[in-house]
Amino acid sequence: MKRSVLKYIKTHREEVVSGAALGEDCAVLSFGEGYETVLSTTPVTAAAERISTFAIPMALNNVAAAGAEPVGVMLAVLLPEETEESGLQLMMEQAEEVCRGCGTQILGGHTEVTPAVDRPLMTVTGVGKRETARAGSLRGIREEQDIVVSKWIGLEGTARLASRYRQQLCTRYPVRMIDEAAGYDRYLSVIPEAATAVKSGVCGMHDVSRGGIFGALWELAQRAGVGLEIDLKKIPLKQETVEICEFLELNPYELLSGGCLLMVTDNGQALTDALTREGIPAAVIGRTTAGKDRVIYNEDEKRYLDKPKADQIYALALRDRDRQEVSSIL
Repeated sequence: MKRSVLKYIKTHREEVVSGAALGEDCAVLSFGEGYETVLSTTPVTAAAERISTFAIPMALNNVAAAGAEPVGVMLAVLLPEETEESGLQLMMEQAEEVCRGCGTQILGGHTEVTPAVDRPLMTVTGVGKRETARAGSLRGIREEQDIVVSKWIGLEGTARLASRYRQQLCTRYPVRMIDEAAGYDRYLSVIPEAATAVKSGVCGMHDVSRGGIFGALWELAQRAGVGLEIDLKKIPLKQETVEICEFLELNPYELLSGGCLLMVTDNGQALTDALTREGIPAAVIGRTTAGKDRVIYNEDEKRYLDKPKADQIYALALRDRDRQEVSSIL
């Protein structure tokens, strides 16, 4: 990223409050009217019948994690040549349903049928607004603050894997359990917890997505310039995630975790109490520290957090020597 992308970005404008940087998921623009425009773009490939469900929350979560109120999305959709019009209609019906649930509008975009792709690709640009005075970046994070996680890690990865490997998983686990796991896509938006965190005086937020909780923690610490002390046992996990990861030999802490939000605050218990009152599960999992050490404790065992690895869904595809699986799952 540093060598081949960021070093070539040299043109700057005064309206750009925050632009491209490691660990920075959003661009922030200011036009001097007391509000800032927050933008985030993410591409997702998935089956047409589920792509809107995964792609739209991913972009909007970045906007919400920047302390902004999501307003709308731009959709750029590339479709394989064999796509039927009914497939596009279903995709847009689901996109509208997701946006309605998030209180956002589809603002426009682009749709194209092209031989360049063999499965649907949706690139979503989330757009939001925040007050200029709102400290929405990770630079508000300091040492000796509590780190809070909302809901559970691995939700998005669990939902995708439960659907993709349903037949194999059902040879070991009850059908009801796998169907429940596949339905975790209902948890993918972090807009409610981000709004509650903003009202509660959070110092910084980072949505947990590709690379899982370990990747998100490393990015948070890298961007904020702090160390970490994390208690592995306090990181919340669904039992279905544990079982599916065990079956597929995956690490749940490095698994796609859309629907989970990292929040840093001076008083983690007060924030978890505020989230609980809104019906949002949350837990304090550790603290920021001085220096650069990023430490994970598992009872008496101590290890240091590594740089983010490829998400476990990618690792699963590569392990099976079937690169087509990457696109079929993601």
